[in-house]
Amino acid sequence: MARQRKLSPERKDFLQKLLSAYQPEGAQDVQNMLKDLFGDTLQTLLEAEMDEHLGYSKYDYKNKDTDDSRNGYSKKTVTSTMGNIPLDIPRDRKGEFQPQAVKKNQTDVSNIEDQVLSMYAKGMTTRDITAHLKEIYGVDASAEMISRMTDRILPIAKEWQNRPLAKKYAIVFMDAVHFHVRQDAQIVKKAVYVAIGTRLDGYREVLGLWIGGNESAKYWVGVLNEIRNRGTEDIFIASVDGLTGFVDAIGAVYPAAEVQRCIVHQIRYTTKFVYYKDMKAFIQDLKGIYQAPTLEQAEVALDALEEKWSDKYPSSVQSWRNNWPQLSTYFKYPLEMRKMIYTTNQIENFNRQLRKVSKSRTIFPTDDSLFKLLYLATIDITKKWSGRNHDWNKIVSQLFIYFADRIEPADLE
Repeated sequence: MARQRKLSPERKDFLQKLLSAYQPEGAQDVQNMLKDLFGDTLQTLLEAEMDEHLGYSKYDYKNKDTDDSRNGYSKKTVTSTMGNIPLDIPRDRKGEFQPQAVKKNQTDVSNIEDQVLSMYAKGMTTRDITAHLKEIYGVDASAEMISRMTDRILPIAKEWQNRPLAKKYAIVFMDAVHFHVRQDAQIVKKAVYVAIGTRLDGYREVLGLWIGGNESAKYWVGVLNEIRNRGTEDIFIASVDGLTGFVDAIGAVYPAAEVQRCIVHQIRYTTKFVYYKDMKAFIQDLKGIYQAPTLEQAEVALDALEEKWSDKYPSSVQSWRNNWPQLSTYFKYPLEMRKMIYTTNQIENFNRQLRKVSKSRTIFPTDDSLFKLLYLATIDITKKWSGRNHDWNKIVSQLFIYFADRIEPADLE
């Protein structure tokens, strides 16, 4: 049963006086009343600050002990969650008064800017945000003003992009997601390179977002070098898609890293050549490979696939054979580790969320505008990454066995 909200006699008396003075007839009138009271409260705070600064209240000249004095007011309008509020900012003749309730150059006394960044991170356009602020809060904010607000995040985003990274990562997932950006009066498709690492404490983090041209192994070498320059000395396992040259790119920077090629990507690639009538049987034979309990049984299943289908689908079968060293990496490890590394689903899910927040923007005017949105979206998405794999204690024990010469107890601190 709901409890009645109780008010103290003093508060009840205060509210009765307010209602008597304003006589609101509905919720909107109450909002206007609160806006009026908020403005009066700010104004009173400013006057009190001036009294404190000068050491005497207005017209109390008997207690004046300063050669400074009041010098009228300057007009100012500030933004609040209740709309725009006009204020009269007190001035002193010496120009030494520094108000704190509403600081100089402060035009926002609400959390409007935080709300703008939150809405922007969830994919709303600047014009959508403008309309929302006007409808909900009665705040007039142009699309240009919203853009300037979000631009303030760029230095923070650049600092995040260049922050030091962990010394070692158990697993790093790498993939790219593509967007259209205006460049030199043309619309070009650009790849955003994404790396997500699982630290030795079991927690995930996005290592960075790099905007480049078309996805290439050469660019990935640059990304990996930057990761190394930011403090990452070792990556135990890299989980990647089937980009040509990816294995060599990783080996050039982290030669000791094990590379696991995404099984899901491999299945998608090899089945696109298969006729619909053969699809069910072909996939069933593939399952015999990637779901095998041991490497030996997987290789037997691969031989069977080759014998049965190589004449009809040579490209599909040969792809498994050519990439087998990287496709079979996960067979070295126990089941808990296999589940983590055999597919890049983790990073694909992340990229899917990036595409979701950007779907209302078919073209970005600059690289910075794209990076700004993706950074805010990343911060919003990763807020939910509060936990770690429920098998992590078991996994980290296994890591100590498989990478004994590369892990020290201090790495877990």
